[in-house]
Amino acid sequence: MAKNHAAITAVAGYVPDDILTNADLEKMVDTSDEWIRTRTGVEERHILKGEGKGTSVMAIEAVNKLLKKRGISADEIDLLICATVTPDMVFPATANIIANHVGATNAYSFDIMAACSGFIYALTTGAQFIESGKHKKVVVVGADKMSAIVDYEDRKTCVIFGDGAGAVLLEPDSEGHGVIDSILRSDGSGEEFLHMKAGGSRKPASAESVANKEHFVYQDGQPVFKAAVTSMADVSAEIMEKNNLQSEDVAWLVPHQANLRIIDATARRMGLTNERVMINIQRYGNTTAATIPLCLNDWETKLKKGENIVLSAFGGGFTWGAVYLKWAYDGASVNQ
Repeated sequence: MAKNHAAITAVAGYVPDDILTNADLEKMVDTSDEWIRTRTGVEERHILKGEGKGTSVMAIEAVNKLLKKRGISADEIDLLICATVTPDMVFPATANIIANHVGATNAYSFDIMAACSGFIYALTTGAQFIESGKHKKVVVVGADKMSAIVDYEDRKTCVIFGDGAGAVLLEPDSEGHGVIDSILRSDGSGEEFLHMKAGGSRKPASAESVANKEHFVYQDGQPVFKAAVTSMADVSAEIMEKNNLQSEDVAWLVPHQANLRIIDATARRMGLTNERVMINIQRYGNTTAATIPLCLNDWETKLKKGENIVLSAFGGGFTWGAVYLKWAYDGASVNQ
């Protein structure tokens, strides 16, 4: 009997309507469009506005689109996993909120927090439930409202991040398509360089922590950049070597959209030209757990059944990893 792989059978994405451009940021902090573009590759980012709107709002939109594209009802979902670093609340899990609002009444749900690597962590986790035969339909969501934890007076971080959500459906495949292999890594010593100081149990929210702006992203740029370049490139090359893949065997690299220079370094290490690298950082910025599924959604019509694809990410924690999968359907045939 052929082994079941967990195949991505549908993808969907959502970004809010409001756009924050580099020109807008020039009026808010001491920066320039040229500085932002040359150092990050970002030109604009989408921002979720409105009182009481959290990450789940975007994720619900993405999941509803996903179900419509696949032509299934929400009650067919067995499990829903949400990767996010900006949950609506500490509890309940944002995945619980999403499942409730889309009508996934037969699913259980939980969150995974691995920062910018969250989606590939969640994808690998969801794939194992499919491979075991326990579940038939697993939804994996990557969603973040980074505008909620970005200080728009800090020019080092506010130029990077945006808001968005992406979702994929995993289903069993016995023809060799789907998630073939993954390598996931973490190093907690990275806490020093990329974290949010307050809001957790170590330092609960207080008037002092709010006044000191300790509920925003803190990033020491140079150590993070150095670790990201090395880790993403290394793990991407490692998964190719482990699976006997040459550069010509890889149809697409789907990298986390943190910084154009990090993406370029990863592609070079894999021997790939830019034509085979999904890049949309200029449109969305770094949407953290949402970047990879948003790329898959944007490129869906170009994806062909049987293509070898490598997903690669690096995030706070530090966390990083790569996933090797064979694409399961011709994207051009999907009713968009």
